[in-house]
Amino acid sequence: MTTTRHMVQYKLKPECVEDNERLARAVYEELRRVRPPGLRYATFKLGDGLSFVHIVSHEGSGDNTALTSLASFKAFSSGVRERCEIPPARVELHEIGSYGFFNND
Repeated sequence: MTTTRHMVQYKLKPECVEDNERLARAVYEELRRVRPPGLRYATFKLGDGLSFVHIVSHEGSGDNTALTSLASFKAFSSGVRERCEIPPARVELHEIGSYGFFNND
């Protein structure tokens, strides 16, 4: 089966960090309830306290609807550009190797 991985990085306006974290936590709460198969997702706040990185891995055709169809993710995404100082940039990731990162070891 094909696995697709992406990373999204952005930098928030200082006054938007708390709201962004609240919205991101809501996504994880819904993911824990729904438990979509084949989806791996992580969010990290970088050391500057304003920049965030999201890493998503999903099995299948490259369609990420298991995540993007969630009500909480739609709420998170709807205002992300307004919260940002530097808008989200999405890049595809091609794994060279990993250990324990995607629960495949």
